[in-house]
Amino acid sequence: MRRTFRRLTFAALVTMLLQPDVARAQNEPDQARRQWIMVSYNWMYNWPAQFDNYPLEDLVGQKVEQAEPPYDYSSDDRSTFIDVVEYKRRGIGVTGTVFPFGMRSGATFGVRGSIENLPDVRLQFDGPGRPFDTYTFTNGVAYDVGAGIWVGDRAPGWELGAYAFIAGGVGRLTSDLGDGSRYFAESGGGMQTGPIGLEVSLKLGWNRLTEPIEHRFLSMPLSIRATVGF
Repeated sequence: MRRTFRRLTFAALVTMLLQPDVARAQNEPDQARRQWIMVSYNWMYNWPAQFDNYPLEDLVGQKVEQAEPPYDYSSDDRSTFIDVVEYKRRGIGVTGTVFPFGMRSGATFGVRGSIENLPDVRLQFDGPGRPFDTYTFTNGVAYDVGAGIWVGDRAPGWELGAYAFIAGGVGRLTSDLGDGSRYFAESGGGMQTGPIGLEVSLKLGWNRLTEPIEHRFLSMPLSIRATVGF
């Protein structure tokens, strides 16, 4: 009888000691797994940011302002008139992001690379002061690499999580007009359920070309990305 009592007492003590750990394990929420890599396919819509300054003023060599139809812009001295024949707003791209320390909850460091279309631009010049008759920038592609900070709130399993980021970097561009260099800054955020997500970002690219003369232009695409994370 004593032996049975001792065994029951020992079992009760073990149960009491283990009970807080079991309760704690039940109360602790599941942790989301760390994400190390994110890849995406991008749909982009470009705005002609400060188009009168870049590239028109660089190409004409003086201040440019809006003009009356049938022209879109004219030089300040009215010696050159510019017709924007085409500005292609839609584009596509691919992006890959690596998180060396993983992304789960809180801030983390990320390295991002992308390949994206640049908008086709066709201009027609008229007037006695025109620098040339036409300007054509087509088949432009930007190759970017940069780094930034991502702030994540990832959820376990297929629950919905979110993140935001800000990044910047450098790149090079190729086109039928010639090659060039660029800087960029980007910010945005996204949502994820499991490995699948949707991201929205706004990117400002500062592009430089040397043909037909040295000039700059800005690209500002709004991107919607379908993402997959690993």
